[in-house]
Amino acid sequence: MQFITLLRRRSIGLLWSGLALSAIGDQLYTVALSWIAVDIFGPAAGYIAAVKSAIILAVLFLGGAMSDRWDRRRTMIGADLCRCAVLVLVVLVWMIEGQPDAWVLALAVAVLAAGEALFLPALQTILPQLIANEPGLLAGTNALLDATNRLARLLGPGLIALAGAIISPIHFFTANALSFLLSAAAIMALPLSSTPVAPPVNQQKKHPLASLSYGYRAMHRQPLLGFLLDSNAFIGGAWYVAFFLAVPLIISSQFDASLTTGFGLYGLVIAAFGVSNLIANLIVGNRPMPEHPARMIHLGVCTTGTGILLMALAALAPMPVHWRLIGFVIASGVSGFGGPFKDVAFATLRQTLLPSADIAPATRIYIVTSHAGMLFGMLVAPMMSSRVSAGDLLLICGGTYLAVAIIGWLRFAR
Repeated sequence: MQFITLLRRRSIGLLWSGLALSAIGDQLYTVALSWIAVDIFGPAAGYIAAVKSAIILAVLFLGGAMSDRWDRRRTMIGADLCRCAVLVLVVLVWMIEGQPDAWVLALAVAVLAAGEALFLPALQTILPQLIANEPGLLAGTNALLDATNRLARLLGPGLIALAGAIISPIHFFTANALSFLLSAAAIMALPLSSTPVAPPVNQQKKHPLASLSYGYRAMHRQPLLGFLLDSNAFIGGAWYVAFFLAVPLIISSQFDASLTTGFGLYGLVIAAFGVSNLIANLIVGNRPMPEHPARMIHLGVCTTGTGILLMALAALAPMPVHWRLIGFVIASGVSGFGGPFKDVAFATLRQTLLPSADIAPATRIYIVTSHAGMLFGMLVAPMMSSRVSAGDLLLICGGTYLAVAIIGWLRFAR
């Protein structure tokens, strides 16, 4: 398999090992944080996720262009170490006081969000440099790293499903802190020659919005990339509302679950998403880019939306609790199967259709649209919770996916 060939390359193997560890830790943290926030705040837990998106947007708006002039590897290492430190602080406060305080959760969300906003553009810029002599491996490398996130989405929630009833959520925060430390060590071992600093897009542009504006224009020079960028705000927000607000609300209210058993059930649903994510990634990663990638991309978007709609049906239809849970798990798996068909192709198109100096600003504006959608969704959804049920929220999220898929297919796939 091409993945094995790639992992034999020292630079890619090191980068992959660091990202694999931090990705699994991230999933442990994200699922644990979502469940704890819903248990403490109910529908208002959406505001915790809104803080994350707001911080990412602030960092990208204010510090994105400046970070283009930093060494990529040092940026990634610094982001990992800062995230490790704040999680250690959370664990210490939690152990001393016996429960997570709102302020310490907000601090953790803010620092981890800022680290993510700096880490991801640097990572996207490094990838083409690691395989500069063999550009044909770029799609496979993107698929490999994307598979890492998919595998983490299986392993992290899977561990929670298996051990959530007997292990306190605090230890999942501890595991995430350790994963960031190991990730920093792996990235530190990358050869210096693998990570040269890319030249800034335009040294004359000093305004914080200049890099984002440049990235937006660069993406829109390619019509398909421009559409995917704009629609990303809608489906990014819909996905986050569905899986990190509506689903835990439904599990906590419809399954008569305690804090620990409900935590395990939630992990099971997210793990089902991760299983099909990984299967789809192995399919995409071991085949060349299709002649018409728009078809594959929008079929993937349609599949994800269909799975969310099936979850809504399982939540709203009158059925026994055990059948409802089975329906949730199956529907989550259907939803997860669509993601790689869009994400891997989108990442590869960005890195092949755009000049090297445009990749970082293009990735940054992509992250901006994702988190702008998440911010809007997680601010609006709690306000709507008094008027619509969590199942209705899933209907809205799934319908958003299908609308984007239909419009994209009509514009590009024919």
